[in-house]
Amino acid sequence: MISGAEQAQAYARHPQNIIRLILGKTSENDTETDNRYTRTAKDFEAWQQDSILIRDTAPGFYLTATEFNVSGKTVTRFGLLTRVRLEPFEKGIILPHEKTFSRIKSDRLALMNTCHANFSPIFSLYEDNSDILGSLRKAVADRPADTDFTDILGHRQKLWRITDPDLIQPLTAAMQAETLFIADGHHRYETALNYRNQMADSTPDFPHDHPANFIMMYLASMKDPGLIVLPAHRMLKGLTPAEITGFISKAETCFDITPMPFTAESREAVQSAFLDEIRANAPKKAIGVLLRETSQFHLMTLKPGIMEKMFGDTLPPALAALDVTVLTRLIFMELLGFDQARLDNEQLIGYSSIAETALDDVLSGGSDAVFILNPTPVAQVRRIASEGLIMPRKSTYFYPKVITGQVINPLIP
Repeated sequence: MISGAEQAQAYARHPQNIIRLILGKTSENDTETDNRYTRTAKDFEAWQQDSILIRDTAPGFYLTATEFNVSGKTVTRFGLLTRVRLEPFEKGIILPHEKTFSRIKSDRLALMNTCHANFSPIFSLYEDNSDILGSLRKAVADRPADTDFTDILGHRQKLWRITDPDLIQPLTAAMQAETLFIADGHHRYETALNYRNQMADSTPDFPHDHPANFIMMYLASMKDPGLIVLPAHRMLKGLTPAEITGFISKAETCFDITPMPFTAESREAVQSAFLDEIRANAPKKAIGVLLRETSQFHLMTLKPGIMEKMFGDTLPPALAALDVTVLTRLIFMELLGFDQARLDNEQLIGYSSIAETALDDVLSGGSDAVFILNPTPVAQVRRIASEGLIMPRKSTYFYPKVITGQVINPLIP
């Protein structure tokens, strides 16, 4: 999500910033013929006419390397920007793991209908049992990147244009056998399916190779050491005093709970130990909690058999094994009594990938409680998608997000 402040900063940064295409400004004077979508389409057309955007004339792939810092270490993730043929999920070739929402897809479709292009790639994963991108990495090892810059987050972004048929053909053949798992971009993928269907319905003899039959994707290997998944910690607002004071005693029926008291002087050291314990107890479904106006962290580890006992008849084992399912179904719905409307209300449930930030929010009075999670392993994402299941909201955060603006994919010939 891009905030209003971030949108304004990007607008001010440069007159051809990609923000003007992916999230145009609205106006109180917008009409059906003059609105953020039509203005985006005019900008997109003008940038092509002025050769700010130049269409590549040769078929090719774009190999990317994103260098970033996580937990004090410098990491590089490789990805391949390419077109992928759209397939309905029921075919099992491209698989989702998240629920989508109609309002978001309507916005994406309006943009696609006016601009006829993919501005942002779908982030997808493949199992990669044969190091598919290895040949490309070797081919560019001694070659300067075609683009090389550091983005506003401090991440170094490099891109190489690959047009050699001797590299393209074997890679294309190797990818034919891969199942693709959508990591980020479910709304954009389903929007592309809707756009393709619209085009097919309105185009006589709609050709098999029409650009609308394809979507731009960023493909990353599940075996890439640079594939980082961060947790989405939950910060709750709107809890009653009784819910706050009574939570730990309720939770004791399902969790083994270890209190970790702290003072103002010891907080930093105790907090560090608390986070270490959550990570160390990941196999036990460890979840950390801090409640407002208390001076102790609580380490909660799930008692054996609880999920099977409570949800064995309603939840598939793959879903029941997720930490986010333990949090959502057991803690939020069963112990705290949340309904679906409460779960979907982002005014009452906030998210942060940084544990320290989430804990500070409670200690400063911004939230009533915070729940600290371990990240969802990629293997669990693959299992969920392969079984045709859908994870709870905000189950995964693949870090960093794929940068937008390196490549744009036109959807008309």
